[in-house]
Amino acid sequence: MRILVVHAHPVETSFNRALFHLTVERLAAQGHDVDALDLYAEDFDPRLTAAEREAYHGLETNRANVSTHVDRLLAAEAMVLVHPVWNFGYPAILKGWFDRVFLPGVSFGLVNGKVRPTLHNIGKLVIVTTYGGSRLRALLVGDPPRKLAKRVLRATIKPGEPVRYLAHYDMNRSTDQSRAAFMARVRAEMDIF
Repeated sequence: MRILVVHAHPVETSFNRALFHLTVERLAAQGHDVDALDLYAEDFDPRLTAAEREAYHGLETNRANVSTHVDRLLAAEAMVLVHPVWNFGYPAILKGWFDRVFLPGVSFGLVNGKVRPTLHNIGKLVIVTTYGGSRLRALLVGDPPRKLAKRVLRATIKPGEPVRYLAHYDMNRSTDQSRAAFMARVRAEMDIF
């Protein structure tokens, strides 16, 4: 299976980066064709320009500045997102990737003014993420990243396909043991992908 693994953390020595490397390594060990997209390493610019916004609905031109990323997304049969949760949302670089790459004609179409999801090449989606705060704290604010993954992204990919959400909460008080347990969970998930 061709799997796009998208990573969004700037620190090479972070636990999140270790999760990214583990994810890529385990998927490749299972024989998958892995496209590892590290947004920071590739210096992805998350800013949607005025020209891009003006060309947003022009299917012939809206991909011009992000065609490589669009091609990688459309070539994938599955996707894994590896990122931290900051301020109860995506890191800006990942949010910008969605804004600039999930375009009309790529992840959705407009039919009589209504959005129709079209990213049906993605047959499986897994999110591997870390939160600074506890699960309770995330629940108290509605856990927006989980909702975005389980509702918005799920509605965008192939209908009826699974979305797995693996989260390590309370990184501010994590221990070697809690991090090792989460890495074992991620390893097991990737080994049965």
